[in-house]
Amino acid sequence: MRIIGPDELVFGVDDIAACHDFLTDYGLIAGADGRYEALDGTAITIRERSDDTLPPPLRTASMLRQTIWGVEDQATLDAIEAELSTDRTVTRHADGTLTCIDDCGFEIAFRITRRRKLNLPAEMINSPGAAPGRAPNVIGANEDAEARPRTLSHIVYFTPDMEAMSKFYIQRLGFVVTDRFTNTGPFLRPQANLDHHVLFMIQTPEYMQGLEHLAFHMQGPTELMLAGSRMVKKGYESFWGPGRHKFGSNWFWYFNSPLATHVEYDADMDLHDGDWTERETAMSAEASQMFLFENVDKWSPGGGPPSDG
Repeated sequence: MRIIGPDELVFGVDDIAACHDFLTDYGLIAGADGRYEALDGTAITIRERSDDTLPPPLRTASMLRQTIWGVEDQATLDAIEAELSTDRTVTRHADGTLTCIDDCGFEIAFRITRRRKLNLPAEMINSPGAAPGRAPNVIGANEDAEARPRTLSHIVYFTPDMEAMSKFYIQRLGFVVTDRFTNTGPFLRPQANLDHHVLFMIQTPEYMQGLEHLAFHMQGPTELMLAGSRMVKKGYESFWGPGRHKFGSNWFWYFNSPLATHVEYDADMDLHDGDWTERETAMSAEASQMFLFENVDKWSPGGGPPSDG
């Protein structure tokens, strides 16, 4: 099935103002009806927790109410409806969106993607032995550069039944396993996307079920570091990073958020096709990151010892 990836995540939150500040400081563009968009139109939508137009909440502290998956075309929507209607209620709404519940109780939806095609420059580097990525006199370090998320990259669920959850997305919706942490969960990509993963899941007790984190792709590592540094300066709490993962190779920087989930910047993720052979290893700190940095105050060689802050 030609699913592309997450188009939109819908939350019912406690503090609209705090979430607005976080999402706009993160770099998303505020629009109508509580939507906060990346450059390609993928989005986070926030509403008051008590909003009765939202799907019912999980029986946990999670604020996620719905994951909306974007698909390529109407034929894909029809195929999803036919497949999932065999054992659950699937509702087709007036705008064509399908909604249902997955095998672990998450509210999910499917629609023809609203992503806009991007035509933006990649991060350019100068590497000895290769043609210059930047022309002479074009600088690479611009502290005033704009840093905006380009597209909703991936989500990670806490799930009480990782086996049932993974089977649903693999066997019913055609997701492909790229890599796997033994007894923790698989990295999954859909058929219409070459990203190493758009979905990962972690086995947890029932009381923890929800969204562990969401991530948006940035232009590259430099933009990720710039955006993350700005978040720190604005007082947001860094949770993990900056660093670089092993599976997926993506650079990362996670922040705590008022959406009751971690929000990540990522950059430079591996792409895979049908020729890829999945890898598997035990989950560990060594396996989850190639390297991890610590954000500290700026320092200059003549300014005394580096700060411990």
